[in-house]
Amino acid sequence: MTMDYSFIPKLKYLADNNFFLMAGPCCIEGEEMAFEIADKMVAICDKLHIPYIFKGSYRKANRSRLDSFSGIGDEKALDILKRVGEKYNIPVVTDIHSASEADMAAKYVDVLQIPAFLCRQTDILVAAAKTGKVVNIKKGQFISPESMKFAAGKIKECGNDKILLTDRGTEFGYQDLIVDYRGIPTMQKIGYPVVLDITHSLQQPNQTSGVTGGNPDMIETIARAGIAVGADGLFMETHMDPSVAKSDGANMLRLDLAEGLLTKLVKLRKAVVEL
Repeated sequence: MTMDYSFIPKLKYLADNNFFLMAGPCCIEGEEMAFEIADKMVAICDKLHIPYIFKGSYRKANRSRLDSFSGIGDEKALDILKRVGEKYNIPVVTDIHSASEADMAAKYVDVLQIPAFLCRQTDILVAAAKTGKVVNIKKGQFISPESMKFAAGKIKECGNDKILLTDRGTEFGYQDLIVDYRGIPTMQKIGYPVVLDITHSLQQPNQTSGVTGGNPDMIETIARAGIAVGADGLFMETHMDPSVAKSDGANMLRLDLAEGLLTKLVKLRKAVVEL
């Protein structure tokens, strides 16, 4: 099932019937890194005709430890996101963590993302909906795909039907996640485009060190399977050197591997569409 996602502003290559991509760093660490990643990803997506949305968190509010990096300052990071979007004429997505952040972030970005742990929080969903921006709701690791109809319903009942749903794996024990690919067509039946988060699905949370682990060697496996079952979009975090990334480096894709992976996925998408 292929969904219409043309309501996302500034997307290119819509006629190519490709998957769309949300990709960028976990958190904005500075201007130089943000523009370096955006420059590389825009070039790749232009080459492969992938509709592209730059992703970056202006602040990380859900860190395991108090001393973990959380951001460079909200407005400073949001301004970088805005300038990335303006320079490349592409949409930008960032996540919000409370209802009070919705209006602030909406002044800078095109898509507001609701973190998985907050997907049931009515006040955040309503505040995001009322901005009129596209709202991407990440499915909580603790709820069923079918239950996402209630989260989406809160957005729609506020008069906003520009909705994306994203699967990022389901909690499997205390320190692992598993992707149930049945969830993609199940959520598509709710009536909105469905994205597969191919990097957070490989997190290994709640490590004894207080730093989330990951299994980036499986990124291609997760991505291939997502395209094969008909995901409308993919989400991934990438960094020039994940080993020194200040957030979620353990499950990021190294930036220089992005083109090879996406080239394979575009070929697979064409085969799936032709079936």
